[in-house]
Amino acid sequence: MPARHFGATALALALAAAPAAAQEPETAPRPTFTEWLAGVRAEALTRGIREDVVDAALADVVEPQPIIIERDRAQAEVVFSLEKYVSRRLTPQLIRSGRDAYAANRALLDQVAERYGVPPRIIVAIWGIESNYGRFSGVRPAVPALATLAWDPRRATFFRGELFNALEIVNRGDIDLPRLRGSWAGAMGQVQFMPSSYLKFAEDFDGDGHRDIWSTSADVFASIANYLHGHGWTADGTWGREVKVTPAVRSRITEGVPQRSGTCAAMRNMTGPLPLARWQALGVRLPGGAALPKRDLDAALVSGDTRHFLVYSNYDALLEYNCAHSYAISVALLGDAAHPTTPNLGQGGSMAIEDAVVLSHCLSTCASLRDALAAYERARVARTTEIVNASWRFGRVAQMEGRVSCWLRDCALRATPQSVIRRQLLESASFSLG
Repeated sequence: MPARHFGATALALALAAAPAAAQEPETAPRPTFTEWLAGVRAEALTRGIREDVVDAALADVVEPQPIIIERDRAQAEVVFSLEKYVSRRLTPQLIRSGRDAYAANRALLDQVAERYGVPPRIIVAIWGIESNYGRFSGVRPAVPALATLAWDPRRATFFRGELFNALEIVNRGDIDLPRLRGSWAGAMGQVQFMPSSYLKFAEDFDGDGHRDIWSTSADVFASIANYLHGHGWTADGTWGREVKVTPAVRSRITEGVPQRSGTCAAMRNMTGPLPLARWQALGVRLPGGAALPKRDLDAALVSGDTRHFLVYSNYDALLEYNCAHSYAISVALLGDAAHPTTPNLGQGGSMAIEDAVVLSHCLSTCASLRDALAAYERARVARTTEIVNASWRFGRVAQMEGRVSCWLRDCALRATPQSVIRRQLLESASFSLG
């Protein structure tokens, strides 16, 4: 993927502040930019920001930057459909790079996941979407970009606050002004945090005294995880799964299932949560046509033009990062695809991704471990249609190996709870359970 970024985190926070198309009312004639900037300087000083910081930060802010306004009006998450955005972002190269990045940082990612309860694959996926795995951390000086958007009346209040937050970051000594760079919208570093998110969620995971989201991998991963944890991501949970919704079923859902309310357009453009059993009764199915898992979970339906997803409560944390379904679904699917193998599990050794997909399907649809083992054995021998359906997203029919059934037998002999098996898979495999 080229090192081009669409200002993801900026969109989430800005949309939470005001509807995307809304323009803040003007109660008085606007001052000139120079007069406005003088007011910003005076307010910054009253907020306790040192005069030398204010003078240095505003020295190069001469006039609004038209390119910033143009980019604000053409954000990809809004312009493109869900399907087009996903296809553009989730390229084979991005997925391959994600697997490489996961493998190269596995030990550190596991440490971060243990502390914050966020799966490594989700951390890697956000890292990949936001900065192409650290290749892009922002090149534009943040203060001039934020000043332009604070001057623009569309979301002036939100970005004025972010401008003062950026000055506060420098005032605290978190980073030198020349390194305070980000996207066109002022989203900074490999995590693309807005300044307010930096002040609240950035982490100093390596303990060097600096919350460095620009160049320190430990701080980058921990900051992403802390953000998701702080917005409700629960450990041992997942985001959701893709499902099949026929036109008739979609019509039935439109007529009978209320839409959700929320502070941003994406939250209002999804259904309210219903139990999986209710979605099953409405006609929603797995992509291959099989029944939904019989689990006591509530899920909401997110629909594009042709693709549909049942999403659980953890999906809301992804929307908090960027409140656009195209973004959140891209992160979720990239996380599912970027993990090449599961860790060593018992006597069975390392489990190939195709094995894990079919095993996940059996565990999701069978009532007991014994039934799941029998179903997996049948699938392994017969390579039934369900194998194809379960592994379709990985582009090839699964080539089953006996080590998974050996591992399952070992679990059965030890009476390992099925929930423990599922949790181990969920924490490590690149697919969605539940």
